[in-house]
Amino acid sequence: MTPKALADVTVLDFSHLLQGPFCTQLLADMGANIIKVERPGQGDLFRTMTFNNRWVGGSESPNFLAWNRNKRSLAIDLKAPEAKEILYKIAEKADVVVQNFRPGVLAKLGFGYDDFRKINPRIIYCSGSGYGESGPYLSRPGQDMLIQGLTGLAAATGRGDGPPVPVGSGFADQIGAMNMVYGILTSLYWRERSGVGQEIKVDLMSGLLAHQGQEMLMAMNFGEDFKRPNSGIGHPGMEAPFGVYPTSDGWVTIAMSPFTKLVGVLGDDTLLTYNDPTLLFEKRDEIWEKLAALTRTWTTAALMEAMLAVDIWCGEVKTHTQVVDDPQVKHMGMITSYDHPVAGTVKVVAPAVKLSATPAAVERPAPLVGQHTREILREAGYSEDEVAGYLQRGTVAEQKSANP
Repeated sequence: MTPKALADVTVLDFSHLLQGPFCTQLLADMGANIIKVERPGQGDLFRTMTFNNRWVGGSESPNFLAWNRNKRSLAIDLKAPEAKEILYKIAEKADVVVQNFRPGVLAKLGFGYDDFRKINPRIIYCSGSGYGESGPYLSRPGQDMLIQGLTGLAAATGRGDGPPVPVGSGFADQIGAMNMVYGILTSLYWRERSGVGQEIKVDLMSGLLAHQGQEMLMAMNFGEDFKRPNSGIGHPGMEAPFGVYPTSDGWVTIAMSPFTKLVGVLGDDTLLTYNDPTLLFEKRDEIWEKLAALTRTWTTAALMEAMLAVDIWCGEVKTHTQVVDDPQVKHMGMITSYDHPVAGTVKVVAPAVKLSATPAAVERPAPLVGQHTREILREAGYSEDEVAGYLQRGTVAEQKSANP
């Protein structure tokens, strides 16, 4: 088998929903041994949530399947008297703990950073939250769309004559996951030099503010907010033609491109009267309407061919199902699949980061609740009789069948 860069890294993963699980899946794709700690029976809350009441294979959540491949599941009751003994024993040889419970919840149960570093000074403990671990928002729910609203992203998205628009994906959670990985890999590198672990704190609000750096800088230094355009201009700070335009059979995007080149393609020289940086911004909605009237007369394919021929920055607007058949997506191998014991063959997006010597791989499906409980406890050094005792007393649970 191809070696994996993180094959010697073991992660105790207490996380649920999106932020933490996406972080640990990214580590798992690079070979890390992820022990997903779940509640007996129900497991990760995402197992019970889906879109439009649609379930893969009739019973499996697409939300859960998307973020939990390449992991093993340990079902354990964190409130059981023997839970600490088991998890502390695993932590003796673990490298990383990841959790995104509300601040203080795991610490009250005896699974905080201070608890684990007493057992293993080399442990790296990464916590994800909505708003950090103190302050006036501490008791608020830290959900993705709420963070988009609080940090200015939703207010900067959409048309000016309509409501603020959240991004059509869990953007704050996924940025949070990336920041968790960033912190973990940085801490692993530091530990190689220092021999000690550390605590990492990542929150969604800080992450989304940091990823709006240029928009925040403009607002703070000029003392005014962007005004959303009423047209399909693609960013509240940009001038025409930057935006989304209709064609006779779809939509195209046009980015930062010389206005004269676009006018040349569309064939209406009267538009050149707008070719001034100030006018292109102040009249951007008006310009968009005039450009859109022309782009509507083209098919997407014909307009793309004409614009690309003169090096205009442009692209087709595709739906998720259309993206699957995109030739570049196919060329890059970005759609793959895994076989799940209940859901069957599940199509998924492949790892995005390519490493030449230690490539990422999808080698395990998302686990069933407690599917690997017995296996993980054996690896921790427990005998069959001890495992049987824990199972009998309900401290841990295992998935005995492929049918939940």
